[in-house]
Amino acid sequence: MKVSTKQEKGQNPTVILESADKQLLGAVAAKIRSLRSPEPYKGKGIKFSGEVLRRKAGKSAAKK
Repeated sequence: MKVSTKQEKGQNPTVILESADKQLLGAVAAKIRSLRSPEPYKGKGIKFSGEVLRRKAGKSAAKK
């Protein structure tokens, strides 16, 4: 298994995993993501590339 990182100025860092064993690759990627999974309100957390997150609306002020 080979792990490398890449960070371009003004963007979030990218972790690149490479392996011939796809099952091991998926398990390691899932373990890394479980450390800080994306949250639905701000979208912060570890995301897979190309993943589309469903965002939720936050609290809205109640009018009387």
